[in-house]
Amino acid sequence: MRNRDVSFWLFLTPVILSLSFVVIIPLLFGLYYSFTDWNGLSYNQFIGFDHYVRLFQDNRFINSIWFTVRFSIVTVVLLNIIGLGLALLVTRKFKSSSLLRTVFFMPNLIGGLILGFIWQFIFISVFSDLGHSLGISGLTGWLSTPTTGFWGLVILTCWQMGGYIMIIYIAYLQNIPTELIEAAEVDGANSYQRFLNVTFPLVAPAFTISMFLTLSSSFKIYDQNLSLTNGGPYNSTEMIAMNIVHTAFTSNQMAYGQAKAIIFFVFVAAIAITQVYYNKKREVDL
Repeated sequence: MRNRDVSFWLFLTPVILSLSFVVIIPLLFGLYYSFTDWNGLSYNQFIGFDHYVRLFQDNRFINSIWFTVRFSIVTVVLLNIIGLGLALLVTRKFKSSSLLRTVFFMPNLIGGLILGFIWQFIFISVFSDLGHSLGISGLTGWLSTPTTGFWGLVILTCWQMGGYIMIIYIAYLQNIPTELIEAAEVDGANSYQRFLNVTFPLVAPAFTISMFLTLSSSFKIYDQNLSLTNGGPYNSTEMIAMNIVHTAFTSNQMAYGQAKAIIFFVFVAAIAITQVYYNKKREVDL
């Protein structure tokens, strides 16, 4: 760092200032306000850890954490399986592989709110019509129960982000030396053995990146949750981000909502850092 010239710091200054004013300073102010009775404009007294004690007794908040954790586990697993599967498919040499890459990636370009309303129509109207036509009662009343609402959010998220994760895996699959694959074939390894012993270890960094992105995205989902289920029925599909927004802006409990946001930040950061550390160690082992 001592050898950096003035031009380096001049180019870096706008980034540092932007990060400070947009992320670091608001975070510090938010941390401070979470210990007060702040109403969004001013505060009268410092109340210490009262909000933090209260949120751990808030059943609605605890339920939203549990729902978000279950949702994140399922979507992280499915997204990485789907992303890797699609990447293996489109990296094969056939005419329409480039077209398929575009088709699989396109859902990621659609905004979360619009995507939620599209899938809401599909789940409620299209599924209901199919259920009545085919005599399948399970397709009617979709999103009206906590279970179907959960899987509706999972399907929406996997459909939206599957192509994005696919691109990450493609970048690593295309960098695998063909000599290694050919050598494995000469040694008599079948396709499963080549994937397990050659391909998978070489795309391990992609798995680390993809898992980090899918974890952070799954925990922070708000717009899809809002437009698809709006937390219903009876707040059973309410995720942490929506719970925080409702607390701060609907109930006008700004300081309490800020305390929830701080706990949310620490929770997600701890999980993300632990995941990256563990996967980095696995990369070395592989």
